[in-house]
Amino acid sequence: MKIELAKNYGFCFGVKRAIKIAENSAGSQESTSATIGELIHNSLEINRLKDNFRVKTLKNISELTDEKRAIIRTHGITKGDLEKLKTTGIEIVDATCPFVTKPQNIVEKMSNEGYEIVIFGDINHPEVRGVMSYSSKPVHVVLSIDELKSTKLPQKVAVISQTTKKIEEFISIVTHLMQRVKEVRVFNTICNATLENQEAVRELASKADVMVIVGGKNSSNTKQLYLIAKNLCSNSYLIESESELNSAWFNGKKHCGVSAGASTPEWVIQNVIKELEKIDKISNS
Repeated sequence: MKIELAKNYGFCFGVKRAIKIAENSAGSQESTSATIGELIHNSLEINRLKDNFRVKTLKNISELTDEKRAIIRTHGITKGDLEKLKTTGIEIVDATCPFVTKPQNIVEKMSNEGYEIVIFGDINHPEVRGVMSYSSKPVHVVLSIDELKSTKLPQKVAVISQTTKKIEEFISIVTHLMQRVKEVRVFNTICNATLENQEAVRELASKADVMVIVGGKNSSNTKQLYLIAKNLCSNSYLIESESELNSAWFNGKKHCGVSAGASTPEWVIQNVIKELEKIDKISNS
């Protein structure tokens, strides 16, 4: 069985930057750092940071105790929480991805200019919650055109996207808005790595007869990769580690495509590749 990695996959710039920041923020045994929320959506990498660099993960700023540094997650935090952090005197280390800081700044600027905000994204995602908090005007968060149809809108809106969404769906949202709203300001805030990974998985899934997508089950960009793969290759599977691989998935398969979300570390991907090679070797022995 041919095992082929997508042309673009795995850690994006923002995640690499955040991991390096967290590693460099590690203190002594008595001086720990803590991220506010999960630094990235990958439990295996979070556990590595905890075990090797003493970086704890807290649910919110209220859980801070004697930590010396508070690391802001890649997805950012709300503007209100950031202001509270500044009053505590704790050292703040900002690992917010620059592709997330961009929509925060856009939302703040456009709302101050009188635009209501439309966000194409998941209202329960920490990135979206953080971006919403920068608006001084009402914010409308939608995942589909159907949701948008039932939303009462003014005649002046600015529209952005969660950074990990599919560009085709964002274009549909924008097109619908332009048919309903007199003035629409459009900002494409989908990050380049997301677009490149999606295009690469689309290309690979169109020729593979089985696909394995590696990444956190709660990772938005990983789930998008899986949905794209599944649409083109019915035998597509989403796993977090090699332990979830099932040898039966590969019976009679000739071409296995592999991709990974932007928060999936290389060591996890390589473990999956090694296990796939082992499965293939056993099935052909």
